[in-house]
Formats: sequence, structure tokens, C-alpha cells
Amino acid sequence: MTRADLIAVLPEALLALFALTALMWGAFGGKDRIARPLLYATAAMLALLALWIGSAGGGASTAFGGMFVNDAFARFAKVTILVAAAAVLVMGEDFLARRDLLRFEYPVLVALAVLGMMMMVSAGDLMALYMGLELQSLALYVIAAMRRDSLKSTEAGLKYFVLGALASGLLLYGASLTYGYAGTTTFAGILAAVRDSTLPLGLLFGLVFLVAGLAFKVSAVPFHMWTPDVYEGAPTPVTAFFATAPKVGAMALFARLLHDAFGPAGHDWGQIVAFLAVASMFLGAVAAIGQRDIKRLMAYSSIGHMGFALVGLAAGSATGVQAMLVYLAIYVTMNVGVFAFILSMERDGRHVTDIASLSLLARAEPTAALALLILLFSLAGVPPLVGFFAKYGVLVAAVQADMVWLALAGVIASVIGAFYYLRIVYLMYFGQEGEGLDGAMSWSQRALLVAAAAVMLVGVVNLFGIEGPAAAAAAALVR
Repeated sequence: MTRADLIAVLPEALLALFALTALMWGAFGGKDRIARPLLYATAAMLALLALWIGSAGGGASTAFGGMFVNDAFARFAKVTILVAAAAVLVMGEDFLARRDLLRFEYPVLVALAVLGMMMMVSAGDLMALYMGLELQSLALYVIAAMRRDSLKSTEAGLKYFVLGALASGLLLYGASLTYGYAGTTTFAGILAAVRDSTLPLGLLFGLVFLVAGLAFKVSAVPFHMWTPDVYEGAPTPVTAFFATAPKVGAMALFARLLHDAFGPAGHDWGQIVAFLAVASMFLGAVAAIGQRDIKRLMAYSSIGHMGFALVGLAAGSATGVQAMLVYLAIYVTMNVGVFAFILSMERDGRHVTDIASLSLLARAEPTAALALLILLFSLAGVPPLVGFFAKYGVLVAAVQADMVWLALAGVIASVIGAFYYLRIVYLMYFGQEGEGLDGAMSWSQRALLVAAAAVMLVGVVNLFGIEGPAAAAAAALVR
């Protein structure tokens, strides 16, 4: 390992050192008595790393013989992941503490999962890809089932583990086929093996299995089956984490693998990704209509939104990748705000997730109801909110790539999906009298809910300047 290698991986090394130190501190320094300060220390560490990585300029560099890539694309994805994870940690603290679920292992596992995501988005080799993916997955398996006295939480963790192991097997089989036909595991070497924009049959099969494994991680149809049950069964702060940072990490890894390793064969993988996008958009839109549990509804919402993000990836261009990155950043912001509210849904000291409990919320909590309305309208893509511009960007990228049919499918799916968002708004303002919510929101939950809604309004001006960094990130990936 050279000095240049160490400098390239310094943020990841510091986060790994922090996680190991926190683990030792928790195990030998008081266990759950230090859970709250450890949680805030982890959130602060993630926020500082995001600030450091976001302020770091420079071009692209590689480390460890090309296995690790440090470029603008990786930096954009890492900042989004770190900020989302820090926000979820802070807003979930009150929920976990009130239900005696705040354990010191929770922030440590979140930090290790984030470390895996950072490794994923910088992977330049199939082995590095798998190491990052499994580090993330193993941590997520545990926190999904951390409520050990809950049958649903245990079921969620077990279901996620079994299906995740299947997806990892598909991914590894694809990696072995790719290695066998390309003779290397580095993305640069695989790229050289793709001759004349045509994939040899063996590499095509390898690509299909790799895409199948990664589609599971982004909960794309038909590999989405774990999502509703895991979202419903996991503790709500864990669900909020699942819906934000891991989605960015998996989508960024998806984009890096396709462009860095199989870039010239875009006509081959573009068809696969387009199918995943259409199937995800429509299933997410239709299946959510019948949901009465808001966590399950958000699960199908995430499936649909990952479909829209995949539209940008399917375009196979720098414009498409830029639109995908902007979409992911906006999607994370909207989900942080919505889950900040879901975490506060309580009646008689008990957490409730049924949509009917939101009836006439606007009378009891007008500010929270207005903020949630803005976020739901933005998720639905109602203009002129920021969520509309996110969808508009990926659809324009599809049209520019001569995939008009894909853009039309996105418009139709968006119209269908608007129904279940508008139904919640209707309940909040025009629902029937019934058992409402206690309205107990912590300072962090209220602040993040209002802040996310404000971003959806104020960001219309210039999207807070994220288009420039997203364009630079896309240019670094699509060469």
C-alpha cells in the first residue's frame, strides 16, 4: 500500500476506525448507557465526513491497482449517503429511546453499513464491489431484526437475509462468469474485453446475473419481493434508513458497474435496465393503491421511485446519469421528511402506522399536515415542486436517448401513482372523525419534516445548486 493509496481511502479508513473504536467503547464502557451519546457522535462523524468529501476537489484517482476509484461520481454519492444516514440517526433517536430499543450496536452497525456503501460507490473491481456490498448487507440484516421481541421484526430480518443471500449468489455467479470470459476482475480489464460494442455470450450471461443481484439491492421488480415485508417489520428508524442511504449506494454501484465495465455494450444492458424500470414504475404505482399501512405504502413507493431512477440509467448517457443522481438526492430528501413524520405517529404511547389514523390531521397539527402535503405532492411529481423536476429530468434523458416509449411509460405510471399520495392528503384535510394521533414530535423530527418540505418549495429556484456537481459526477463516470 502506497501513500497515495492511503490518501485515497482516508475517509473510509477513518470511518472504519471510528466504528471499531465505538464498538470497543460500547462493549467495555457501559453498553447501553452510552447509546445516546454514541448515536449523536456517529451522526456528527458522518456529517463531518460529508463536509470533508464534499469540499474536496480534484480529479479522478485510483488506489490498490484500480480496485478503488476516487472521482467526482463517487464523491457525490458518498455525500448523499453520509448526509442521509446522519439525518436518519438523529431523527430516530427519540423513537428508539421511548421504546427501549436504543442500543449502542445500532449506530455502530449503521456506520459499518455506510462504510460498505462508500466502498461500493468507489469500487473498480468485482472483488471490491462484493466486499462493499456484503459489508453493507450484513449490517442491514442485523438492524432489520434488532427488535428481538417482535415476530414481525424477526421475520423481516430472516426474510431479508435469505433473499439477500440468494441475490449475493446470483451476483457471485455473474462475477465468476465475467471473470472466466474476461480473464480479469477489474472494471478496466472487463471494459477492454468488450470488443466492438458487442458482448461475447459468456460475458452477456455474466452481465445478466450481475444486474439481477444488484436489482435486488435497489428493490427493482421482479426482485422486489422482500421490500414491503421488511419495511413493515423492521423498526421504523431502520425502515427510514433502508429507504434512503442504501438506495443511493446500490444505484450508484449499478451505474458504475454498467458504465465502467460494460459501457460500450449499452444497447445490451440498456434493454435490461429499461425493463426493470418499467416493471418497477408500474408495480410500485399499482400495488401501493391497496395498502393501508403507511410503511408498506412507502415500500411500494420506493420501488416505483427506483424505477424512475433506472430510467435515467437506461438512457446510457451522461445526461441520464446526471438526472439519476439529481433524482436520488431529491428522493432521499423527500423520504427523510416523510419518515420524520411517520416516526412521530403515535396514539396512547403506541406507534401506529395505519393510514386511517391521519384523518383530519390538519385540524390538530396544521404545520405538520402542510409539510407532509408538500412532500407527498413532491413524491407524486406535482409541479412546481422539486419532485416534479426530478421526474422531468429522467424523462427528458430518456427522450434524448430515443426511448420515447420509456418516457411515456413513466408519465403514465406517475399519474397512476399520484392516487395513493393524494388519498393521504384527502384524509388529512377531509377525512372522517376518528381516533387521531397524539401529535408528539421530537425537535429533530419536526425540524427535518419542515426542512425537507421547505427544500421542495425553495429548491425550485435552482435545486440548491446540485445540478452542477451532478453534471461533474456524470462526466467523470461516462467518458
